[in-house]
Amino acid sequence: MATRIEAAALQRTAREFFRRDYPPPRIRAMDEAGEIEPTLWQDLGRLGWLGLTIPSAYGGSEADTRSATILMEEIARAFGSLAVAYALGAMVARLLADVGHEEQRAAWLPAFAAGSTILAFGISEPSGGTDALALQTRAQLVGEQWVIRGQKLWTTMAHRAAAIILLARTDEPDPSERRARGLSLLIVPTGQPGLTISRVHLAGMRAAGTCLCLFDDATAPATALLGQRGRGFHALLGTLNVERALAGALSVGLARAALEDAVAYARTRLAFGRPIGAFQAIQHPLAETAAELEAARLLVHQVAEALDRGEQPTTQAAMAKLFAAEVAIRATDRGMRVLAAHGLAIESDMQRYFRDARLQVFSPVSNEMARNLIGEALGLPRSY
Repeated sequence: MATRIEAAALQRTAREFFRRDYPPPRIRAMDEAGEIEPTLWQDLGRLGWLGLTIPSAYGGSEADTRSATILMEEIARAFGSLAVAYALGAMVARLLADVGHEEQRAAWLPAFAAGSTILAFGISEPSGGTDALALQTRAQLVGEQWVIRGQKLWTTMAHRAAAIILLARTDEPDPSERRARGLSLLIVPTGQPGLTISRVHLAGMRAAGTCLCLFDDATAPATALLGQRGRGFHALLGTLNVERALAGALSVGLARAALEDAVAYARTRLAFGRPIGAFQAIQHPLAETAAELEAARLLVHQVAEALDRGEQPTTQAAMAKLFAAEVAIRATDRGMRVLAAHGLAIESDMQRYFRDARLQVFSPVSNEMARNLIGEALGLPRSY
């Protein structure tokens, strides 16, 4: 059974860690450089955060999903790019723990939990993201190895990863079967001639290490198959609700960062002889953000607690992801308006929150697709 970590203690530890070791100027420098310092990732391992939900047999704490969402909010409040990398790493670790065989778990999970190994996740492609079943990447078993051809886009931290967990078509489905049949997960090592990894530089989440990966007869051993052959997409489905809960928590962290910085500025910035926070034009949007932020956090925690009870709250997870992302957009927009030109300055953290929040409305699933899922759950005709 998963362990629940005391929330207040986890929050205090995380806040003190970032305040002491990675204060805003240092975070700002990483964002501008477009790289997460290797020492920061190693520190996450040292603190036990990378292994938070990993089974204890592999160096983890075996914590529950609610604990993970609490930590995610704190990481995102400090550094959105790190939160994205953390979330994707957590999903890879979950897949390995859930469907990997013993040798795979022993080979990868302890090193990942310790922060000495980074793993990337390759699903989206240039031709499609939300429609994952339209992927074009193929993997063919030739003798004792898989030969892989195709492309993966938006692959976080691939440039520093030891391996990429790849979704590829290994078998063509029968015409009577759904497209999901025949897709498999493979653990593909990096640093080989058949794999070219290049950075994609984004306006937001600049240090998350977004990459384009080109597989041109890249190889992986036959034993690299993760889970059952042809059932890779079904394995992914088991992680989606957790992914959406973490995405919601990430948005909550960004919204909280914007609110806290905007309130601090409104209390000290003077206009007409008074702090601007004394004017209703400033107070009201911040009050709305505070209310929305609390609602988003409660919805995320509700989903996490349902997951920890063994339920699959698919509709609520889509709602949490959707609502929290929209809250982050509004919170960062209001924060920019409160800080005005000061918020637009590169030296300001508000412009970083503003840029980073824009990713949340289309990742890890677009808000439009989340609305489709909710609409279908309401009994409306399927729209996609």
